[in-house]
Amino acid sequence: MENKISIDDFKKTEIKIGKILSAEKTEGSDKLLKLMVDFGEETPRQIISGIALYFPDTAALVGKKCAFCTNLQPRVIRGFASDGMILAASGQNGDGDFFSLLEVPPNVAPGAAVH
Repeated sequence: MENKISIDDFKKTEIKIGKILSAEKTEGSDKLLKLMVDFGEETPRQIISGIALYFPDTAALVGKKCAFCTNLQPRVIRGFASDGMILAASGQNGDGDFFSLLEVPPNVAPGAAVH
């Protein structure tokens, strides 16, 4: 990989486990979902993610515990505020294209840090 960063740059990244409380399609986009995510903070965070094509039944996301980058600058995506980014793996293998959220077992608490 040509785009290498220093360990000091990597240490700036905050990755935590979040529990998806709700997921709904965003008006005006086929790709975006609005997620409400529990990180063990006082209030859940809203995260906008381009994963709708992989989850036509948004209810399948509710309750999943996944890895998120939680210290990105908040931004507005198509008029919706987003305060984080869900992490996933995607690519091709011998069976074709794949997409997978980075999930953890149910016993991992929301807000747990990934090291």
